Amino acid sequence: MRRMSQPAPHVAPTVPQCVVNCAAYTRDGQRRDISLEQISDVLAVDDGSFVWVGLYEPAEAILDVLQEEFGLHDLAVEDAHNAHQRPKIEAYGNSLFIAIHTAQSVDSHIRFGETHLFVGPRYLVTVRHGASTSYAPARARMERETELLTHGPGAALYAVLDLVMDNFMPIVDEFNHALNALEQDVFAEEFRKDTVRKLYDLKRELTRLRMAVTPLQDILGQLTRLRTGLIDDEIQLYMRDVLDHAVRINEATDTLREMLTAAVSVNLSLVTVRQGEVVKRLGAWAALLAAPTLIASWYGMNFTHMPELAGRWSYWTLIGAVALVCAVLYRMFKRARWL
Repeated sequence: MRRMSQPAPHVAPTVPQCVVNCAAYTRDGQRRDISLEQISDVLAVDDGSFVWVGLYEPAEAILDVLQEEFGLHDLAVEDAHNAHQRPKIEAYGNSLFIAIHTAQSVDSHIRFGETHLFVGPRYLVTVRHGASTSYAPARARMERETELLTHGPGAALYAVLDLVMDNFMPIVDEFNHALNALEQDVFAEEFRKDTVRKLYDLKRELTRLRMAVTPLQDILGQLTRLRTGLIDDEIQLYMRDVLDHAVRINEATDTLREMLTAAVSVNLSLVTVRQGEVVKRLGAWAALLAAPTLIASWYGMNFTHMPELAGRWSYWTLIGAVALVCAVLYRMFKRARWL
């Protein structure tokens, strides 16, 4: 009796190490892993599916392959080769190129990176450089919420941008906690030079964070008004929600920067006040020492006719006079709070 052949098991295609994800999604949200060379085959079938590719610091050869598979513009690919782009959004025919800055907390320090996104009618390509968390949570969310995934690459773009904004929130909270801790050091009794350095470092990183978040408002604003068909009306509603998050983070960043500026000013003012207090105390003690020094210098000039020079109690009278003068001066400085 002839045995029927069993279907071959599905083997995931091999992809280069820099390719974090390469999958095709059907209209109903079903995922199928593919290789880079199979992208054009998927796009050749007009069945409503789209391709989502995720890269991390890819080699030029990989970007050249993607340029051929998706028909990406030369200028967009050239920008993606370089990891030092300003945040921007540019249209190339029926596709978009978006460059955004990302941030990640590493060992209590903020590390910044970039993400370049290519968005077309049937594809989304994310290219990460530097410090940037994986977008696997965004893919997992879209695969769970298949009703959003049916809106195509626009929904995937929303998921990535929403994840980027969500990653900014813990960093802002971390800045807030660090500032609260530094405020205790600012008002401490003892001046510490390390406090000024920490304030400067915190303000520098906060300024870089603001430079990353602020341009996102313009990018998201353009995406909410986009009428090219890449992002439909329903996904634009979600984009407005991401824009609202960007505005809130930017406002929180501005508030923290103002508070840091105030903290630096207060710290310098307190140092000046403390230095003034030290100078006043030194001046008061100098005056207290000047009075007996002046009187002693008079009696040390060896004149014959000096007041009370020959009296029996002259020595003790002079000591009493010096003590009285010092006591009066001490009381005066104490009332003036110089001592």
